[in-house]
Amino acid sequence: MAMRTEARAERIRRDLPPYGWYAFFNPYNLTLFGSAVLYGLLSGLHWVVVLASVAETLWMIFAPRSRSLRRVWFDPAFERTERAFAEARCKKKIGQLTGNDRSRVARLASQKDAIERLARDTRSLAVELLKGELVKLDALLEDFIDLALRASQTEPHAQAFDFGAFRRSFNFHEAQVKRFPAGDPRREVAEKNLSVLCKRRERYADLTRTIQVVRGQMELIEHTFRLLADEILTMASPREVGRRIDQLRVAVDAVRETTDDAYVIGDEELRIQPLATSK
Repeated sequence: MAMRTEARAERIRRDLPPYGWYAFFNPYNLTLFGSAVLYGLLSGLHWVVVLASVAETLWMIFAPRSRSLRRVWFDPAFERTERAFAEARCKKKIGQLTGNDRSRVARLASQKDAIERLARDTRSLAVELLKGELVKLDALLEDFIDLALRASQTEPHAQAFDFGAFRRSFNFHEAQVKRFPAGDPRREVAEKNLSVLCKRRERYADLTRTIQVVRGQMELIEHTFRLLADEILTMASPREVGRRIDQLRVAVDAVRETTDDAYVIGDEELRIQPLATSK
């Protein structure tokens, strides 16, 4: 839930660039405004301070709303900031991946670069229209990194499941239930342990299915990147390519929600495991 909330906050932040921030906190504006105020105060010409303040107020009213400034200055600055933010975020995530997953991310990034290079080198109206859809590949690459991170964090927990110890504990408590009569405290404790063990078995099955879905979705993204390179060369419909990318992102969001549930399952299993093995 927290991760989905953070993702929504990031989308809102991208949809609403801080034009006022860029208008005020830039070296040109701060230098001019600060110099004028400082000069007015040091020279005793207070009208200079007033004039500078009025000019700054007018600038802050009209500059953030200027379409020309947005197009020429603010939007490019915002895109550079977002790109740097995304790169830093991805590098941090990649650092947490296993060696094999890092290699897969590197190959996918190379495939993305190859797709963009093909789009630049291929001269046709279809490919020109397609470039607008290829912008989505950056987000899809980050989706792949998120999936790899989920898998690499979840798989060790699933692999640590001790089937031998689980089976011995289950058989022991099952025998206790059969051995002692109803109402015996030992039978009641054994029944509670069996209930917890059954839940653990169900949670492990859920966790395994989730890992398989995540890994399958990662492979689907890899196949889609290769298909996009083929479609650029055959000048496929940009609308169809865009629809395929959008559908893939929707599927990734669904998998992300599933893996959020898997984390809850994993935490629950960690909490109940000592109870099941201590009896």
